[in-house]
Amino acid sequence: MSDAANDSRKRGKRRYAAGHQHSKRWKGSRELEVGMQGILITCNMNERKCTAEAFNLLNEYADELFGPEKLQNNNGSSSGEDEDEEDVDEALKKEVEQLKASGAKQERRFQALVSGANNVIFIKTKNLESDKLVHRILSDLHTTKKNKSRVILRMLPVTGTCKAFQEDMLKYMTTFLEPWFLTPNSGTYQIAFKARNSSHNKRDEVIKAVAGLVGKLNPKNKVDLTNPELTIIVEVIKAVCCISVVKDYNLYRKYNVQEVVKEDTPKPDVTTDTKEVCDAEEAKKEEAKKEEAKKEEAKEEEAKEEEAKEEEVKKGDQDNNVLEDNKEAD
Repeated sequence: MSDAANDSRKRGKRRYAAGHQHSKRWKGSRELEVGMQGILITCNMNERKCTAEAFNLLNEYADELFGPEKLQNNNGSSSGEDEDEEDVDEALKKEVEQLKASGAKQERRFQALVSGANNVIFIKTKNLESDKLVHRILSDLHTTKKNKSRVILRMLPVTGTCKAFQEDMLKYMTTFLEPWFLTPNSGTYQIAFKARNSSHNKRDEVIKAVAGLVGKLNPKNKVDLTNPELTIIVEVIKAVCCISVVKDYNLYRKYNVQEVVKEDTPKPDVTTDTKEVCDAEEAKKEEAKKEEAKKEEAKEEEAKEEEAKEEEVKKGDQDNNVLEDNKEAD
């Protein structure tokens, strides 16, 4: 083979490799889109480390709940020697066909995508229940008080997504919320709303609209901001609205993995507390009685003094009258 032909093939292979690398970079930069399910994870300035911690944590508990991930090997690729012999265009076509044929099979159960907001990553999930997985993680951390991450802050499951316009959100949630709130189902609930890089959704307006929708599904659904049975999470990022319904949101510190491992503040002994309160009340009553008795005694003393003064005045008047009578007699 001539030198010119060799140079041509080398340039072709470089273009092929460059195109393959560009394809990988594009694939890795996919963003959160409508129709996806997964987990929103917030962090503190270190998204790369947060992603690594998230994969470790999610895989640990996913193996426990759903079993180890099964991957299929793709043996359809040609060896390096064969690639040298085949035309570059044919290699590209073959690569595309292989990606199309095996892409669905090779898709991992966790994929990190660009969320569209700083300090927030989105882990796309496949063939698993993200709400069940996140609840299991937080439940274990709450029980063991063992911190398994440094930079992850909150983990919020995303079981539904739609366009982030109020009309689309309400239309989507009318069906999405039925399993929890449509008659005969009912419960106490609260709504946790957050918008990032989106200015057309006002918090109060969205919460009021969603609460009205839940009330229409079943009038027995009641808002409870202290200890609700369910929490409707509504997270808006740019043009995508992420939704989920979760349990134990307040108990697990708003699904914050750093806060949930902290020791709970010990609850006061109700019996002791009640006895102390009763004793204090009794003591107050006794003090009040003593004060009343003192006041009564003071009043009696004042009355006696007044009587004594009046007697003295009367006696003085009588003495004056006697003196006057004696003077007249003289």
